[in-house]
Amino acid sequence: MTKWEYATAPLLIHATKQILDNWGLDGWELVQVVPGQNAEQLVAYFKRPLAG
Repeated sequence: MTKWEYATAPLLIHATKQILDNWGLDGWELVQVVPGQNAEQLVAYFKRPLAG
């Protein structure tokens, strides 16, 4: 059975692609994006297989 680790990160509207690309390069898969505390911010939820 695959075990997962999870992370959340803020996404700024003007740098969304760069932020998502950086997380993807580290092996994280985007699961969901939800609204943040203001209109300029989103929150991304990521997962990746747990090493080991």
